[in-house]
Amino acid sequence: MKILALESSAAAASVCLCEDEFLVAQSYENSGLTHSRTLLPMAEELLKNCGVKLAEVDVIAVAAGPGSFTGLRIGVSAAKGLAWALGKPCAKVSTLDAMAWNVSALPGFLCPVMDARRSQVYNALFFSDGERVRRLTPDRAIGLDELAAELKAAEQTQILVGDGAGLCYNELTKRGLALRQVPPNLRFQSAWGVARAGLELARAGSLISAAELTPNYHRLSQAERERLEQENKKGND
Repeated sequence: MKILALESSAAAASVCLCEDEFLVAQSYENSGLTHSRTLLPMAEELLKNCGVKLAEVDVIAVAAGPGSFTGLRIGVSAAKGLAWALGKPCAKVSTLDAMAWNVSALPGFLCPVMDARRSQVYNALFFSDGERVRRLTPDRAIGLDELAAELKAAEQTQILVGDGAGLCYNELTKRGLALRQVPPNLRFQSAWGVARAGLELARAGSLISAAELTPNYHRLSQAERERLEQENKKGND
C-alpha cells in the first residue's frame, strides 16, 4: 500500500511516501516559509523524484490535529485537494499518534507534548513495546499542573517528544518527575509518523473520504475565545 503523508501541524513541514512500513522518501523543511508555499511543491517534487504518479498512491494521510490552526487548515486542505481529484481515501491522523509512532522503537511510556500556549500543552499518553504503540489517553489540551499530577500518579518514567518537550522537561522535573527527552532529530513532527499512523487506520478499515476530512483543533482559536469573552462581558453588564 502506497501512502502519501503530509505534516504541517507546527513550525516544520514534511511530506513522505511509504510502501506499507517502508519509507521510500521524505522531504522536510523548517525554513520559516509558510506551509502554503512549501507543502504542495514538496509533495509534487517528491513524487516526481520517486517516479510515482499521484494516481498510483493508495492513501493520502495528513496530520489533522491538534496543532497550529493555520498549519492544520493548510495540511487538511492540501490533502483534500489531492485526494478529491482522483477519489483517493484519506487517513485522518492524530498529530499526537504520529508523534508517538515517530519514536515507537523506544520502549516505554511515551508522552507527546505540543506547546498550546496559555500554560497548556496538547498531549496524549502512549506505551510502546519497541515495535507498536498503544494509546492510554485521548488527545487533549491539558494544563501543566494537571499533567504533572497525572504523571506523578502513574509513577513511570515518561519519554517526552514534541515541540513542548523542553517546556515540560524544565517545568516538570522541578516537581520531581522522572522524564527523558528524545534526541533533537526525533523530537519534532514528521510525515513518517503520519504515514505509519495512517497505515494503522487503513488496516483497521478507518479511512475516510476527502469530503469527510476536517481538522481537529481541540480548542477554540484565540479569535473565538476573545469573541466569547466579549459576549460574556456584555451579558454581565
